[in-house]
Amino acid sequence: MASAALLLPLASHATATPTAPDRRPGSGALQRAFAEASREYRVPQSVLLGVSYLQSRWDAHGGAPSVTGGYGPMHLTDAVHALAEAPHHSDGREDPRGDDARPVPRAVRPPALPAGEVPARLRTLERAAQASGLSREALRRDPAANVKGGAALLAAAQKRLGLPLSKDPADWYGAVAGYPGASDTATAATFARDVFDVMRSGERRTTDAGQRVALPGAPRLAGRADQVRRLGLPAAPDEGTECPRTVACEAIPAPYEKLQGDNYGNHDLADRPASQKTEFIVIHDTEGSWETTIKLVKDPAYVSWNYTVRSADGHIAQHVPTKDVAWHAGNWYVNAKSVGIEHEGFLAQPDAWYTEEMYRTSARLVRHLASRLKIPLDRRHILGHDNVPGTTPSTIRGMHTDPGPYWDWAHYFDLMGRPFHPSGGTSGGMVTILPDYEEHQPAYTGCTGPAKPCAPHGSGAVRLHTAPSEKAPLVKDAGLRPDGSATTIDVNDTGARASTGQQFAVAGRKGSWTAIWYLGQEAWFRNPWSQPTAVNAFGRVATPKAGLDEVAVYGRAYPEQEAYPPGVPVQALAPLPYKLLAGQSYVVGPRVPGEYLWAKTFDPAGHKVIKGRDAYYEIQFGHRVAFVKAADVTVQPSNR
Repeated sequence: MASAALLLPLASHATATPTAPDRRPGSGALQRAFAEASREYRVPQSVLLGVSYLQSRWDAHGGAPSVTGGYGPMHLTDAVHALAEAPHHSDGREDPRGDDARPVPRAVRPPALPAGEVPARLRTLERAAQASGLSREALRRDPAANVKGGAALLAAAQKRLGLPLSKDPADWYGAVAGYPGASDTATAATFARDVFDVMRSGERRTTDAGQRVALPGAPRLAGRADQVRRLGLPAAPDEGTECPRTVACEAIPAPYEKLQGDNYGNHDLADRPASQKTEFIVIHDTEGSWETTIKLVKDPAYVSWNYTVRSADGHIAQHVPTKDVAWHAGNWYVNAKSVGIEHEGFLAQPDAWYTEEMYRTSARLVRHLASRLKIPLDRRHILGHDNVPGTTPSTIRGMHTDPGPYWDWAHYFDLMGRPFHPSGGTSGGMVTILPDYEEHQPAYTGCTGPAKPCAPHGSGAVRLHTAPSEKAPLVKDAGLRPDGSATTIDVNDTGARASTGQQFAVAGRKGSWTAIWYLGQEAWFRNPWSQPTAVNAFGRVATPKAGLDEVAVYGRAYPEQEAYPPGVPVQALAPLPYKLLAGQSYVVGPRVPGEYLWAKTFDPAGHKVIKGRDAYYEIQFGHRVAFVKAADVTVQPSNR
């Protein structure tokens, strides 16, 4: 999303001075901390573990705060402190969604929310300090103290609800529901339901500090869902929303208003899928807080997206109906064919983490939309904003890079019930990028300042070289750097990057290295059998038709000139500065018609969808997708 004045620009490792964690192999210190807090505050250990898992997956993040200023395994929020200690960060771009079809809306920079107006859900650490007697510093920096603070909050909530400090986890449903500070009944109930689901199924993992933590499953556990009423929360205004029943959703409409002159905002009225089929769902991060993001989407002179997902509790707001066209992707063709979902977060702050509850509710939303709109659940249809192509050579450098290399695509698709796995053998001719997110920690720069090293962190992206060696230069992106300068390891530089779930045609193998076809060249990444970063796959690929030395590549699939009726300006088919060369292959996505949505008037009666005879294939061309004319390529099995 756009750079905006951030309510909570959060700290990174560069500013945190946490207590050194016990990193001994197999250390059980954190598990013991949960047990001790359970005994001291008489909260069932499974309740503590379940709540913590949905907030942090038991990670401490080195003492750095989350997107919403939450600290430690229990995600105790201290937004004012997080704001005070954090450097300002932005991705350096004023306009995220300008495109070739309309005037660029002005950028809006609302003032940061005063500290005295920070919502209660962003100040739970203060209450934990009061309830536990522990210092705020200890609650922020010491994981064991943090767990005790969370237990004290739950015990205090149980008493406030007039409920006993029972040994039966089922009796804690209301206290669990109220833990993240949800503002409505549906969000509180959804959080409690997810916590109890985890308690029923059980979980175990090794945390970012090397701690082994386990929550044994209790399949027969039942919760007292009626306790949620004791919280006295209002119902969410969900009328008119298009969300599954398994999430909490409210309507916060983006305004459709006429502005000065012929301008209007901040989306277009349409009639999808009758007018155009929705092909894509685009995943964004907000680069700002929930409060800032909601202010932006309510401004008719700004831009829009369809949904926003809140980090702390997974609450979802819908702004634009899926039938209408939101202005979110920076590519008008993609806007007309997609739904955009923003997630409260920051690309370049890897330890300003997304909560497990955010991942879960977002995954359920995407799965619901994909089913209703008939969108396949794969990385050819579920795109990051950083996978959306520039429309013309001049727009490539301005395309956005969120959600970035720290978004956990593997976990996200696991939650959608579509995990990535091998789909072919060594002779299948394709690979699916699939590093171990937590163990795979490539170096990045630019998180806290130009060229400054980012803190080591798990990543779902692999880096691509010109030869099978770490010492070989990174491949170049002629669109990002027309002058031929080198690709960097900056967190926003997508020029030599392939991400989890993306599929590429194999160009070669040598030892522990695999080469793929990428932006018209061989690109090598390390893929050892002992710690693979990709799995074998089989599918369909596009290659130039016989007799063609090269094929033009486009950032949009627009109709041929003859298709445009009088009164509608012809949109130039400007090729991108890349070529699909003879002998190369690229994995094929959907076959799409050449279409252009002419929408330049406030009255939607003046809108037209121009459909041509030309058809296109989406291909996985580089880090971003691209389009080639179907008439220019042969589509064949990847192992041919």
